[in-house]
Amino acid sequence: MVRSSPVAVRERQQLRQPYPNYRVVVLDDAINTFQHVVECLVRFIPGMQPDRAWDLAHRIDSDGSAVVWCGPQEQAELYHQQLGAEGLTMAPLERD
Repeated sequence: MVRSSPVAVRERQQLRQPYPNYRVVVLDDAINTFQHVVECLVRFIPGMQPDRAWDLAHRIDSDGSAVVWCGPQEQAELYHQQLGAEGLTMAPLERD
């Protein structure tokens, strides 16, 4: 039986890094209504509840932007594309 030293195991563990997450950010604009933003978030972001979507819509309005979802790149790209296709103003994907 071959045993690894504690240092070798620690070095291997440090080499493994999780895939990065990406943030989907919606920007404020003068085009979209609160209702439209909320409907889009509820329709396309998994698990998004209307109350949370309204909170995010208010944050987008007051702060100029809000992170509406964060996770793996492929999913982030999908949600970013879907929200943008519905007319929401999107920031470029941001690495978390």
